[in-house]
Amino acid sequence: MERETIIELSHVDAGYPGATILKDVSFTVGRGEVFILLGGSGCGKSTIMKHMIGLNPVLSGRLLVAGMEWSGRTRAALCRKIGVMYQSGALFGSMTCLQNVMLPLGEFTRLGRRERVDRAMSLLRDVELEDAADKMPNEISGGMRKRVAIARAMALDPEVVFLDEPSAGLDPITAASLDGLILRLRAGKGMTFVVVTHELASIFKIADRCAMFDKARRGMIALGRPQELRDTSDDAFVRRFFNRGEDGGPDNGKR
Repeated sequence: MERETIIELSHVDAGYPGATILKDVSFTVGRGEVFILLGGSGCGKSTIMKHMIGLNPVLSGRLLVAGMEWSGRTRAALCRKIGVMYQSGALFGSMTCLQNVMLPLGEFTRLGRRERVDRAMSLLRDVELEDAADKMPNEISGGMRKRVAIARAMALDPEVVFLDEPSAGLDPITAASLDGLILRLRAGKGMTFVVVTHELASIFKIADRCAMFDKARRGMIALGRPQELRDTSDDAFVRRFFNRGEDGGPDNGKR
């Protein structure tokens, strides 16, 4: 069954004024999909995400989130439709885990304090951290901080949640647990996830599709299901990436 489009990039040039990092990028993300942005260091995957969450305008082309472009007129509405977990978690160290999750509710809703507390506790239960509500971020592990950050990203019931390197710095068991959480949240809440990562174990476990970028070619070089890219891509660089550096098929004369 074809998914409804929630994000669309059409012929986007990505980067910063005077510095084009990626050229002519086009892809869509379907509602309820786990979509991965991947590639080597400096390839532009984080730059693309910054455009998608409205931190930086695209250099050219068209980028739509929930049918809207980022602009002064739409920014407030779009900010409520997305949630973001940054790589470090970016929790406020002077606030408890509960207060961190409550923060967007105080800034962007008219809920009373009791309602904000109840909503935040429900989100902490969703990420299996209800018992950590009164702890400070420095009192919990790195994996737990990322779970709290995911709960905060979901506070406004967004249509899309963006996760920047969720497995970075985590041991394999904790990373696998976080992957399982993403899949449970998608199944239970129908959320769309856009994830920046280069962790192959996570990619194969959670991704419906992925877009791969290459620094040297300054563009998107692959789009599709990770298993298909690993097994059938006619691009040798893509095959090597998904086969951990070993060429997974005939070279066909392509990089």
